Formats: sequence, C-alpha cells, structure tokens
Amino acid sequence: MSTTQSERLRGLLEPLIAARDLDLEEIEVTPAGKRRVLRIVVDSDEGVQLDECAELSREASQVLDDSDVMGGAPYTLEVTSPGADRPLTELRHYRRAVGRLIKAQLHEGGELVARIIAVDDSGLDLEVPGVKGRKPTARRVSFDEIAKARVELEFSRKTDKTDKRDAQHDEKIDENKEEA
Repeated sequence: MSTTQSERLRGLLEPLIAARDLDLEEIEVTPAGKRRVLRIVVDSDEGVQLDECAELSREASQVLDDSDVMGGAPYTLEVTSPGADRPLTELRHYRRAVGRLIKAQLHEGGELVARIIAVDDSGLDLEVPGVKGRKPTARRVSFDEIAKARVELEFSRKTDKTDKRDAQHDEKIDENKEEA
C-alpha cells in the first residue's frame, strides 16, 4: 500500500473509529487474487466486541464507497481486533496487559517471562514466577531494555485461594445490593 493511500485511509477512517472510542491499531491492504483485502485493526481498553466490529464495518464501508481512496478495483473489507498474542509495541498495549503474563526479549540478550503488575511512562513492574516452588520475585524493567514483547496465552492460570474468596465476597455484596 502506498504511503499516500495509507495516509488517505487513515485520515478517512480515524475520525470514524475515534468516534466509537476505539484506537486504530493498523490499516493493511494486501492482494488476494484479483481482489484486495483492506484490513482495519481496532482496539480499546475494554476490548472490542464482535457487534462493534460489524457496526464499524458497515460505517467504514459506506465512507469508503463515498470516497475514491480504494480506487476502482474490487476489495474485501475486514474490521477486526488484534489477536491475543499480538506484539506489545505501545504504552497503551502494556497498560491493557496489566495482570497478564508476557514474554519479553531483552536488548541485552535473554528472555523474560513475567506478569505485569503495573505500568508507567518509563517501564514495567513485573512479578517473575518462582522456579521449583520458590516464591515469585519483583522486577522493574524499563521500556529501553525491551527489544520485543507479547502476551503469553494462559489456558489454566492458577488463582490464589484468597483471590477466589475475594471474588465470592464481592459477588455476595453485589447480590445484597440487588436485594436492597
């Protein structure tokens, strides 16, 4: 995709996406046989629901049809959210991943697997899991130290018993509020 087309697409679609309180993560045009695929990737702090993607797709389609930015050749429009294992490249990506396990490649070499506890403008506070029954350790990593990072998918995250008790307690409080 030419820079001019990319800039025109971004200029056309960003206001539409921002009006829905979403972030435009990526715009990509790729050839697919005789057609092209225009993929728009959006995200938000709360995540993106399928219905939101469908509504945005309808609105974007209308805006694109009313403009000449895609030219006369046929294309397929896809509106999607980033995958669970997408790279963490922006401060907002790290903030959205608080509480999640990440794998980071460090500039100094080596790899770090840890849970994000907190994020600020300069880096991350992490909890590095203990090995062979040892307790987890805290570690501070600046963004300058990270070459690349991504969220690690967890299919069976172990939860602390106190976390379960707190969740049950919160549910009881919510039930009491509903009854009142």
